[in-house]
Amino acid sequence: MKTLKNLGAMMALTAAAIGSVLAAPVNYTVDSSHTYPRFSYSHVGYSTQLSSFTNTSGIVVFDAAAKTGTVDIVIDMTSVNTGSTEFNSHIQSEDFLHTAKFPKATFKSTKVLFDGDKLASVEGQLTIKGVTKPVTLTVSSFQAMLHPMMRLPALGANAFTTIKRSEFGAGKYAPLVGDELRIDIAIEALAK
Repeated sequence: MKTLKNLGAMMALTAAAIGSVLAAPVNYTVDSSHTYPRFSYSHVGYSTQLSSFTNTSGIVVFDAAAKTGTVDIVIDMTSVNTGSTEFNSHIQSEDFLHTAKFPKATFKSTKVLFDGDKLASVEGQLTIKGVTKPVTLTVSSFQAMLHPMMRLPALGANAFTTIKRSEFGAGKYAPLVGDELRIDIAIEALAK
């Protein structure tokens, strides 16, 4: 009987220790092979063009119990993929992204907002071409759990926002080519 009491006490202490670890903020490193920012815009009213960036890095800090966190993302603007090598070069020109002078774009969160237990949005500062503006990312899906293959804590989300490219010094041909730019990001990150 004494052995069962000791075993029960040990299990309770172990559960408490695990619970405190899970409740603490966790640092996650962005998985660049599963993180893709995309942008879309109206092309002369004919179609909605969709392009992406293939090189993204960053850190996410998340505390599930406290419902707090931070997001710090860096997008390599030279990794733009429009589907055309020629247009990739054109969109990196001074008229648009001007990657020779501004090779990186960043998003730094200022606040995460929950609707009950569900992550609803992330407010922050978006910097493109040296211009910083506040944006709110609306979160359409979010998951934080043990990665089934990596056996590490992991998180993933899909989020979006809309900006005016002219406000970031990239307004060439607007409004003929749509000034409104929708940005979507699919992000996955693994605990360090």
